[in-house]
Amino acid sequence: MSNIAIFASGSGTNAEAIIHYFSDDPEHSVTMVLANKPDAYVIERAKKLSVPTVVFNRNTFYQTREILDILIDASIDVIVLAGFLWLIPDYLLITFPRRIINIHPALLPDFGGKGMYGMKVHESVIREGRKKSGITIHLIDEHYDRGEILFQAECPVLHGDTPDDLAGRIHQLEHRYYPVTIKVFLQKLSPLSCNDQTRPDKP
Repeated sequence: MSNIAIFASGSGTNAEAIIHYFSDDPEHSVTMVLANKPDAYVIERAKKLSVPTVVFNRNTFYQTREILDILIDASIDVIVLAGFLWLIPDYLLITFPRRIINIHPALLPDFGGKGMYGMKVHESVIREGRKKSGITIHLIDEHYDRGEILFQAECPVLHGDTPDDLAGRIHQLEHRYYPVTIKVFLQKLSPLSCNDQTRPDKP
C-alpha cells in the first residue's frame, strides 16, 4: 500500500478529484490532507470524504520538524501538491527524493517560476497571444516549476478567451489527468520504507 499526502492552499477541487480517484484503490490511498490556511475550503472537502486534515503555519513549516514527523509517522510514500503555493523546504526534498509531485496550469517551461500561479498564469498566456496552453505535471526540486516533467496535456486558447474561460478548460485537464498520472507514477515506485527516511535534527 502506498500512502499519499496532499498539500493544498485553496478550494481543493484537485485534491477532491484525487481522493475520489483513489477511494477504491486497493494499492494506493490518500492518507491525509495538509493545508497552510485555516480557512482553505480543501479542509471541508477532505472532512466530507473522511480524510484526516492537518493545518499548519509558515513558522511550523519552515522552522520546525513537526510536519516531517507527521508524514513519517503516517508512513507517507508520496507527497502531492494540489494548489500549494509555498516553496518546498530542503528537509522534505531530502526525506522524499523524487517523491513530491506538482501540477502547473501551463506548458512549462513557459509561464512558470515564482509568482506564476492561478489566474496570473492564464492572464499571461492570453496577454502574450499564445494559441495553446495546458497543464504540466512534474517532480519538485529546490526551484519553482523546474523539476522533471512527468506529463503534459494541451488545450487551445480561443479568440476572445478571458482568463476565466481558459481556467475552466485547464481545470478539466487537471481533473482528468492529475489522478491518473499520480497512479502511473506510483506503480513505478517501491514503498518508501521508514528505514530509508531521515529525520534531520533541523528542518
